[in-house]
Amino acid sequence: MKNSRLLTSATLLTYVIISLFGCKPDKNSSSPKYSEVEIPVEEVAVIDSSMLYYGLKLNRDLDLIDSFKVRRNSVFSNFFDDYETDDSLLFEAIGIADTLFPINKIIADKPVNMVYRKIKKDKRASHLIYHVSETEKLVLCFKDSAYAYLHKVPVDTIQRAIYATIDNTLYHSILAANTSYELGIKLSEVFAWQVNFFRIDKNDFFKVIFNEYQVNGKAIDIGEIKAALFYHRGDSFYAFPYNKGGDVGYFDDQGQNLKKAFLKAPLKYSRISSRYTKRRFHPVQKRWKAHLGTDYAAPRGTPIRTVGDGKIIAASYSGGNGRYVKVQHNSRYTTQYLHMSRIASGIKNGRYVKQGEVIGYVGSTGLATGPHLCFRFWDNGVQVDPFKIKAPPTTPVSEQNMADFTSQSEQWMEQLNALQLSSEASETMTKDSVD
Repeated sequence: MKNSRLLTSATLLTYVIISLFGCKPDKNSSSPKYSEVEIPVEEVAVIDSSMLYYGLKLNRDLDLIDSFKVRRNSVFSNFFDDYETDDSLLFEAIGIADTLFPINKIIADKPVNMVYRKIKKDKRASHLIYHVSETEKLVLCFKDSAYAYLHKVPVDTIQRAIYATIDNTLYHSILAANTSYELGIKLSEVFAWQVNFFRIDKNDFFKVIFNEYQVNGKAIDIGEIKAALFYHRGDSFYAFPYNKGGDVGYFDDQGQNLKKAFLKAPLKYSRISSRYTKRRFHPVQKRWKAHLGTDYAAPRGTPIRTVGDGKIIAASYSGGNGRYVKVQHNSRYTTQYLHMSRIASGIKNGRYVKQGEVIGYVGSTGLATGPHLCFRFWDNGVQVDPFKIKAPPTTPVSEQNMADFTSQSEQWMEQLNALQLSSEASETMTKDSVD
């Protein structure tokens, strides 16, 4: 189907890369040390090389495969510009494929495979594979008959164990340990109530056992954290998942729920630009005065989340505070979030919010020189430094489940404690079929 085109518009998507856990690592900084061990697990069948063809039965002596990527501003028919095809079968196959995946939503730079045979100087195409994702492929067949299907690529679950020091940032250490930054996100979510990720020390370290999902040996996603230890500012924090009856979540080695009454910070990723102090030079008013809040510098529009469950008692605007929200958590604790660019939809006086719920977005309204969040914390009506608050734990593992939890957590703790620090990771991992 040389030079033929379908009247279908292409949808172009823009990829946005968000830096997490600090700036890009300094090339001159020393690489953090980490170690990785192989955990014996039940083996599953290794994917056969024929899976390269995603279910197609091809003649290895006659069938050839071209691999290329979707060009920008392309439509689906552009894939066939350099190939001869049976047009009637091709159009029929494309029609079937469009019922499985909207072909007007092809994405620039996605991989494509074209199966063809050489007929004199021409390339006679017979099959096409569009890589929807790492695990899903759209396959079109238009050789002797027309059909299409979505091929599901088998996913292997690999259990990994890593012990890493933090010499720069958590982000740096995660990447140096040869895994995805998504592991850092999961760690920050598990230890959100114990670890201040805005004040990581170079002496901090972590040990973690987790599932990693792979396709043909390539990591595509991070699964559940099975056990973890985070050493932070002189304290060791353990985390073990448990899900039985009403006991759901991550718990420490004593069965206490890691989820506390308050999060450590109202923003997931930013930096502290000004701390709680009784004396600070105000950048707008140009005078020394108390700053009874904590400022988090972050890009305009960054989601702001409430640090705990509570009731909205103010969602308004004032000259100094700009747009702000105030949350009463109980008879003792209240928090306030200032200088928002806008208040989240539905956030108003009297509404109850859950911990981690987005209540607004970072801005610079009121007395502010740039986009940031001023976070304020009251204890019995007195503004205090939130980092000095020892929040009470939520419900621990129930007595009826404690023996079962202890049996499981002790096994995981034994594996964590057995991890030894070295500068090199093991080269081989074993495929697993665990959840």
